[in-house]
Amino acid sequence: MPITDQDLLQAIAARHSVRRYTDRPIDSDTVAALNCVIDQCNQNGNLRIQLVLEDERAFGSMLVHYGAFSGVHNYFAIVGRGEHLNERAGYYGERLVLAAQHLGLNTCWVALTYARKRARDRINFGPGEQLVCVIAVGYGVTPGHGHKVKTFEQVTRVSGPVPEWFRAGVDAALLAPTAINQQKFRFELVGQNQVRATARLGPYSKIDLGIVKCHFELAARADNFTWL
Repeated sequence: MPITDQDLLQAIAARHSVRRYTDRPIDSDTVAALNCVIDQCNQNGNLRIQLVLEDERAFGSMLVHYGAFSGVHNYFAIVGRGEHLNERAGYYGERLVLAAQHLGLNTCWVALTYARKRARDRINFGPGEQLVCVIAVGYGVTPGHGHKVKTFEQVTRVSGPVPEWFRAGVDAALLAPTAINQQKFRFELVGQNQVRATARLGPYSKIDLGIVKCHFELAARADNFTWL
């Protein structure tokens, strides 16, 4: 069965970043399901995301030990080009993360602590395309654990009553992974049903913005608001 937005929404609370993985391979049915989601994300996001399987080289350097990764054999390569690439990478990459969680897998966004040159050997690139980052995926040694989050008030700007859908969206965004758990984003309610999401200065904040917008949209539901 196709993975629905409701499936992704339910995966938000269960998803935690995982850095240590078992040697269990991803079975063919799960790979097929992931590739279906990848195809949708690539089409909707104008990206070239790829699932790389059984590649130990990309996570076999000293950078990996610095990032505390172990047992990573598989990853999503987030590849694309054009305007707002980092935000698109974050938004559609997070849809993949949640789909993987729904399918019983674990994940972790990785921007620096992997062997980028080695990973590029397994990735197909079109003209002008670049590798934004990768997402480790597999069966975690543990399911991971939650992270400290900011308050609703710290990441919003609202005047007047707060609609239930807006609060639900922000609560989901606060559960999203961000670089160094920085949560440098803000959601502003404009009028009754318009939302402006912005990224503050910080490492990879544009990727983070795409990730949190994905969470917000799933929980707030797109028919309740429009993005500014």
